[in-house]
Amino acid sequence: YGKNTIKFLRLHREGKKHFAKEVEVCAHLRLTSPQEYLEGNNSLVIPTDTIKNIVLVLAQKNGVPSLEQFAIDICNHFMTTFCQVAYVKTYVQEVPWQRLHEDGVPHIHSFICVPDGIRFCEAEQCRNGPLIVFAGIKDLKLMKTTQSGFEGFYKNEHTTLPERHDRILCGELFCKWSYGECKDFDFNCIWKKIHECILEAFAGPPDCGEYSPSYQKTINCIQMLVLSRVSQVQVIEVVLNNTFYNVVDMKNLGLTNDKEVLVPVEAPYGSCACTLGRKKFFEA
Repeated sequence: YGKNTIKFLRLHREGKKHFAKEVEVCAHLRLTSPQEYLEGNNSLVIPTDTIKNIVLVLAQKNGVPSLEQFAIDICNHFMTTFCQVAYVKTYVQEVPWQRLHEDGVPHIHSFICVPDGIRFCEAEQCRNGPLIVFAGIKDLKLMKTTQSGFEGFYKNEHTTLPERHDRILCGELFCKWSYGECKDFDFNCIWKKIHECILEAFAGPPDCGEYSPSYQKTINCIQMLVLSRVSQVQVIEVVLNNTFYNVVDMKNLGLTNDKEVLVPVEAPYGSCACTLGRKKFFEA
């Protein structure tokens, strides 16, 4: 049991310059006894309102240096404070506020909400067990208007999809990775590096791009680049929900539409997913 959607904005001030971090937290506990469920005995139950207050107090005392560190702080607090807690799991996601720039100059106290994907993390721990940390990005919308195709796929009597060697590749990406057992990592730096890897693998070189034969191959390229550059990541899961665009037939309007006007296909949509990890992690 626990408390969901605990929302707050944490401000940090350094003179006139302000730093803002708005997050949403879910914190769930499992107790050493199920007596509140079986017997109606609430003597061990930490009220969800108390859970909410603890999260807010930790934000005030410790700040939010990174989402991962804040999730770790929550887990550590419940494990060290309450002997009746057998397991704690915390989920934290961030509102994507970015500092506003005017003529290239960063503003000291103004921010803009940029839909550049939502950063999130999870931390979980069993009593006498290791603290496990996951992190990720979701709702990241990406598109490239060429250098993508889909050919040579299996066909039977139900196949109506034409082969394409030049199409739009567009989708909403979910990516989640595991650090394994928690260590003293620079979580902000790692998250930024993985975000850069995702964009680079999706798009390819800025002057020419890179051909994608399928959504699946693009997912694998993202995972391989992250695992090759970020040694702290042990396992990475990527889900790419596809958005298709159809070329509008304008012959009846007396016009030729050479892939200049297209309309999105809202539903149904395809989805591709893959989990990739280091061999030593799976062997362990």
